[in-house]
Amino acid sequence: MNIKRILTASVAALVLYTGSVAATAPVDKAARLGKELTPLGAERKGNTDGSIPDWKPFTGADIPKDYQGLGSHLANPYPNDRPLFTITSGNMKQYSGSLTPGQIALFEAYPDTFKMPVYQSRRNAHYPERIYTNTKKAAINAELLDGGNGFKGAMDAYPFPIPKNGLEALWNHIVRYRGEYIVRRASEVAVQRNGSYLLATALQEVYFRYNNPELTEKELENTIFYYLSFTTAPARLAGGAVLLHETLDQVKETRKAWGYNAGQRRVRRSPNLAYDTPMAASEGLRTVDDTDMFNGAPDRYDWELKGKKEIYIPYNNYKLISNKLKYSDVLGTAHLNPVHTRYEKHRVWIVEGSLKKGKRHIYSRRVLYLDEDSWGAAVVDQYDSRGELWRVSMAYLLNYYDLPSIWTTLDVFHDLQSRRYNVQGMANEESELLIYDRAIPPESYFNPSTLRRRGRR
Repeated sequence: MNIKRILTASVAALVLYTGSVAATAPVDKAARLGKELTPLGAERKGNTDGSIPDWKPFTGADIPKDYQGLGSHLANPYPNDRPLFTITSGNMKQYSGSLTPGQIALFEAYPDTFKMPVYQSRRNAHYPERIYTNTKKAAINAELLDGGNGFKGAMDAYPFPIPKNGLEALWNHIVRYRGEYIVRRASEVAVQRNGSYLLATALQEVYFRYNNPELTEKELENTIFYYLSFTTAPARLAGGAVLLHETLDQVKETRKAWGYNAGQRRVRRSPNLAYDTPMAASEGLRTVDDTDMFNGAPDRYDWELKGKKEIYIPYNNYKLISNKLKYSDVLGTAHLNPVHTRYEKHRVWIVEGSLKKGKRHIYSRRVLYLDEDSWGAAVVDQYDSRGELWRVSMAYLLNYYDLPSIWTTLDVFHDLQSRRYNVQGMANEESELLIYDRAIPPESYFNPSTLRRRGRR
């Protein structure tokens, strides 16, 4: 009897001890956030040669005096910055260790025109304090579900600020903070080999439910955002509309999508708006899951976290979105006009996705370079079924200091085979940039009936 009691006590002690280790390990890691790591998990210190500085978050004192207020085209907080040097096809080899294969391919494809003006690096990312608080909780509680097709234990947070694998890092990108409810009018173009293009303009609204501080994780019910888009130009497409209900676990519950055709005056369900379905407005240059650099279900790929690297990425591109520029100033024949672009050296997480055996997608491999300070993908290299580099995507990031968040200005998708490119998010000629101070509409606003009511010529 005594032996039985001793064994029972020993087993109980072992269970308690094991549970203690499992509980304290995440707590110990989370304690690093806000200390040697930033609140979102980046290294607070810069690199050894000073080309990447220490993290210095943007403050109210840094806001330019000529800032016009919410919704305005953001004033450049660094108007006196000049390029330190410019990477060209002629000196590319000197900097190749800090370029992605896709960037190198762009130099090779357009040796006379593609350039990367490199500026002083400024690590100025900052976010609402509640995001930092919730992220620290998530570092302890968040865990992947359903083979990585979703997660639990995080809400209004970066779920995995100290990632252990590629899927965790990828989810940080997918649910990164971009406000709660935003409205914008923007255009996209597919630029042909001869430089010609036709603007497709839309009014877009996004309600990021995952970042609504009034909702609980239980109330989220697997729907992380609603998206509405109403096409206003060109005339042949005007009046068309799209509605998305984006789900967290899209294997468990696929995203719901509806489209309104103004000519037919009908709302129809779109059952296959996912994965490698081509986006019509991009003229085949962008797939559904290319949008936002990567979105949707990650289940068709095996994702590997390859570590960190110092890369020249688009950053603080205030000049590029200036309302002093016309679209024709921004768009070049084969790529954006490099005069208006800005690149900086930053550390990035490298996440590589390899197509699973038996799964189908036009990309056999895709490599994402995630900015360590924002978890946003700045560059993505995509490979075809032969394993050859096919497409290169770049997000021209900046600090929306009045939101606040690091987010993209323009998303650019280069096709190396057709020598065409697609640009999303153009707003230089719009009166406003991003509107994010409006009250969140009731959830009934994001019903298919809204398409029929508002989607008219």
